[in-house]
Amino acid sequence: FFPDAGTEWQVHYLLQAQKDPSLLVSAAAVWKPQRGTGEGLKTLGPKLREGLLTALGQAASLCPAIEASLKESTPVGYALDTAGAFRFLSEEAALLEQNGFGVLLPSRWAGQRRAKLATRAQAKTRFESKAGMTLDRVLDVEWEIILGETGLTPKELLSLAQLKAPLVRVRGQWVQLSAAEIQAALALQQQKGAAFTGRDLLRLALGADAVKGLEVSRVNADGPLGELLAGLAQGDSIAPLPPPSGLTATLRPYQGRGYAWLEFLTHWGLGACLADDMGLGKTVQTLALLQRMREAGESRPALLVCPTSLIGNWRKEASRFTPQLPVMVHHGSGRDKGEAFAAQARNHAVVLSSYGLLHRDLSSLQDVEWAAVILDEAQNIKNAETRQAKAARALRAARRIALTGTPVENHIGDLWSVQEFLNPGFLGNAARFKREFFLPVQVQRDENVMQRLQRLTGPFILRRLKTDRAIIQDLPDKLEMKVYCTLTREQATLYAAVVQQAEAALDGAEGMSRRGLILSTLLRLKQICNHPAQFLADHSPTPGRSGKLARLTEMLEEIQEADERTLIFTQFAEMGHLLQKYLQQQGAREVLFLHGGLSKTQRDRMVERFQNEADGPPVFILSIKAGGAGLNLTRANHVFHFDRWWNPAVENQATDRAFRIGQNRQVEVHKFICLGTVEERIDELIERKQSLAEKVVGSGESWLTELSTDELKNLFQLRAEAVED
Repeated sequence: FFPDAGTEWQVHYLLQAQKDPSLLVSAAAVWKPQRGTGEGLKTLGPKLREGLLTALGQAASLCPAIEASLKESTPVGYALDTAGAFRFLSEEAALLEQNGFGVLLPSRWAGQRRAKLATRAQAKTRFESKAGMTLDRVLDVEWEIILGETGLTPKELLSLAQLKAPLVRVRGQWVQLSAAEIQAALALQQQKGAAFTGRDLLRLALGADAVKGLEVSRVNADGPLGELLAGLAQGDSIAPLPPPSGLTATLRPYQGRGYAWLEFLTHWGLGACLADDMGLGKTVQTLALLQRMREAGESRPALLVCPTSLIGNWRKEASRFTPQLPVMVHHGSGRDKGEAFAAQARNHAVVLSSYGLLHRDLSSLQDVEWAAVILDEAQNIKNAETRQAKAARALRAARRIALTGTPVENHIGDLWSVQEFLNPGFLGNAARFKREFFLPVQVQRDENVMQRLQRLTGPFILRRLKTDRAIIQDLPDKLEMKVYCTLTREQATLYAAVVQQAEAALDGAEGMSRRGLILSTLLRLKQICNHPAQFLADHSPTPGRSGKLARLTEMLEEIQEADERTLIFTQFAEMGHLLQKYLQQQGAREVLFLHGGLSKTQRDRMVERFQNEADGPPVFILSIKAGGAGLNLTRANHVFHFDRWWNPAVENQATDRAFRIGQNRQVEVHKFICLGTVEERIDELIERKQSLAEKVVGSGESWLTELSTDELKNLFQLRAEAVED
C-alpha cells in the first residue's frame, strides 16, 4: 500500500508462501506470469487463481472496495482517494489483520499518523523585575502552530482547512489530522495578543491544560516569568540565598537549598511541599523562611498548624533558631477567639495551632489575613473530605507550605488533597483528577499518565532522602534532637496531684527522709510523663492517654515506612512491657524487649534476630540498665530515649549500641521531653551546665536532692503549655 506521486493511493494484492513467508508475489503475476516469477509461483503451489479469488471473496465482506474490485476479471488491487486511504489506514487495515490477512503499510506511516497539531506560546511580560510581576497579572500571548517540531504558517493552515480531508500532505509527508484540530489551530493563530494570566501560562507550561483542544508543547517567556519557568525546572538547584541575619543556626548545604526553594516558589504565590525525610531539618528550613520574610518587612503573622503533640516542639525550636520571632500558641481551653484572637495574632510573627482546632476555630482563623499558612505533618489532610482538610483550604494566605515525610501515604488521592491546599484548582476538581489520573495510575498503572502527573506536581514537591548521595555527604554521623511532647489532661491531673502532695511534705522534711521524698517524687512524675497506666499500675487501656506514646507512634510509622530499624530505651521494665504490647498491636509485628529478667541465651538470641534476620523485628525495646552497654546493635539507625536518665554519660553509652564501629548510616537520636514539666526543667539545667556535666550531674538523679526546697518546687511545677487541648 503506497501513495503514488500525486494524490491517488493504490492497494495491491499479494500472495505469500506459507513455507517461506518472505516470498511475496503480486496478483498481476498470477493472472499474467512474467519472466522470473515462475519459481515463485511453483513454490506457492497449484490452483493459485482459485485460491486468490477465494481469499479476496472472504476479504470482500470486510472491505467494500475489495468487493468492488472483484467485478474485474483479473483483480490486482484498486485505487483510493485520500479519504478512502484514511479509512483504509485507520479502520480496514486493522480489521483485515484481525481476520488473518497480512497487511503491509508504508514504513513511515506508524510515526506519521500520530503526528498532531500543537502550539507554542510566546508571552510578553512587559515587566522588568519581580516587583512588577505576579502570577495574576494578565499577559499578552502569541501562538505558533506546530506539527512535530515544525512551525506552520497561516497560509499552510488555511490550505489544510480547505482540503477537508483527514489524511493530508504537509511538506512532503502524509499525516492524519482532524478537521476540528485544524479549525482550532486556525482560530488560535488568529488570536493576536490573547490575554492569559501568568498562572494560566504556568498550567499550560506544565501540561495541565490544553488550548482550544490543542496540546501546548512549550511556553516561552521573557523577564520574571521566564525566570520562574526556568527555576521550576531546576528544583533545589536554583540560586542560593544568604540565610537571614536573625537565624541562630548554620544551615547545611541541602538545607540552604531547601530554604531558597521555599522562598522561590512561595514568593510567586505558588504552594510548596517540602517532603524531606525525617531528621533532615524541615523545621529549621521553614523557620529560616519565616525569619527572612519578617526581615524583608512582612508584618502579617504566619499560621503553623501541626499535630497537638508537636506544638511544644515548634515553640522550642522557634525560640532556639529564630528567637527574634514572637510566637503565639493558640491552644487550650482559655484561648482567645474572634476579634480578640485576631488582635493577638497580628502582634506575633508566628501563631501555632493544631489540626483539632483548625475546623473548630475556622471562623476566627479566617478573620486574619495570613502571610503564610504552613501545615506540618500535612498527611493529616490526605482525605480531602475531612473537616480539617476543607478548613485548611478555606484559609486566606499569601503563601502556602506543606511539610511531610510522606507526601503519598496510601494512594495518589493523598497527593490531590495536599496539592489542592497548596495550589487550588491546579490538578482540576476531584472528579476530573479521578478520571484523568487516579484510575489510570492506581488501577491501570499507565506509565504515560504517571509521567504526566509527575511533570505537573514535581515542581511543587521537594523530596530528599537520607540515602541521596548529595545529602549523605552533608550529614553528620550522629544527629541528636529533642522531641517535645505534651501531657494529656489525665496526665496533667495526676501530675498536679503528686506535686501538691510533695510540696506539702517538703516543708517539714529533713535528712534522709527529705532525700527519699525527692527521689520518690521524681520517680512518680517520670512515670506519669511516660503513661498513666505505668504510674497507676492498674493494667488499664493504653491508647490516647500519653503525649509521648502518641508521638512515638507517629514517628515509628514514618521510620518503618522507610524500612529502618529502631532502638527504644526506657529505665522502667513495666514501661518496656507496656510499649512492647502496644506497639505489637499497632504495627501487627513482633517487638523485642530486652530487660534484666532474661537469661544470657535469650538476650543473645534477640540480638542475633535483630541484627541478622532480614525480616526480623524492626523495633527493639531495651531497659537502659540491662541493654545500655556491651551490645552491638548497628542494624538500627534510630535511637529513642523514651524517658531520660538525666545523666548524659549513661544516655550516650546507650546510644552507642547503634552508633559504633560497623554502623554505615547516620544515627538519629530522639530524646523525649514533656513540655512544662520536671523533664523540661532538668534538661534545661543540664544544658546550661553541659560543659561541667560529668561533675555537676554525677550519677543517676541523686544530685537533684541537693537543691533547695524553693528550687525543687520550681522544678516540679506544672506549666500551662504542658497540657494538650
